[in-house]
Amino acid sequence: MAETVLIVEDEPDVAALLRYNLNRAGFGVSLAENGLEGLAKARAERPDLIILDLMMPEMTGEKVCRALKEDASTAGIPIIMLTAKAQAEDRIAGFEIGADDYVPKPFSPRELVLRAQALLRRVQTANRSEQIEAGPFLVDKGAFEIRLEGQRLDLTTTEFKLLTLLIDRRGRTQSRETLLFDVWGYQNAIDTRTVDTHMRRLREKLGDHAARLETVRGEGYRFSAVEPS
Repeated sequence: MAETVLIVEDEPDVAALLRYNLNRAGFGVSLAENGLEGLAKARAERPDLIILDLMMPEMTGEKVCRALKEDASTAGIPIIMLTAKAQAEDRIAGFEIGADDYVPKPFSPRELVLRAQALLRRVQTANRSEQIEAGPFLVDKGAFEIRLEGQRLDLTTTEFKLLTLLIDRRGRTQSRETLLFDVWGYQNAIDTRTVDTHMRRLREKLGDHAARLETVRGEGYRFSAVEPS
């Protein structure tokens, strides 16, 4: 069965160009002309991937992305943001609300198809090992949730990715630059304070188990394989 892509784009020529190239690559394609329609179709169709324009009528792409990532039933759908806003702060904002990739306009249709294929491969690889246990923590990648002592943690998409990566690599120190690349997808270390901010929020949510997230001075962070004494 062909993988499906939902294109949420209000410019008909751009949507048509994307559909043509994705169809040629073997994808099934669905279209939405505005943010509200895109949100409704994403919830109803559960596509394998969403290509989402930012500047749209009815509802902006940022609001659509945030709504999808806050909904457990759609949080696991990867999103590529497509927009004319290409400044570093715009990309950061996009990744902060849960986008998995960010493609500025004008774009190469071939490159976008390749990015879509690569993103789907990463998601499939990540989901092959569905569950990870580490002491009182249980990561369920398929359900897109982490449980601590049986209770589901209330995490944002980025917090889920960050904590999952640290648990998956437990006992091994991860530099801030590595985390920015593997969690946020940044090619360059734009602002390592982003990592520190998210680590602080994660520790608050872990409560009595916050000490599991260890700071390695001058190096980065790691998830302790054993409960610190």
